[in-house]
Amino acid sequence: MRGTSTSWLVTGLGAAVTGIGATMLRGPLAHGTIGFGLAHIVLGVADMFRPSVRH
Repeated sequence: MRGTSTSWLVTGLGAAVTGIGATMLRGPLAHGTIGFGLAHIVLGVADMFRPSVRH
């Protein structure tokens, strides 16, 4: 199971956005930012485990 660089990029971006939302923002904007970041983490990790198609 080897993730592509795109999967790692999406996961890292999600971690960065989640961290910013958790530490620098307050209120509903923080909650939305954290949710957006967590969604990217989940999608990036899911993409790592997706079987690749070879032609």
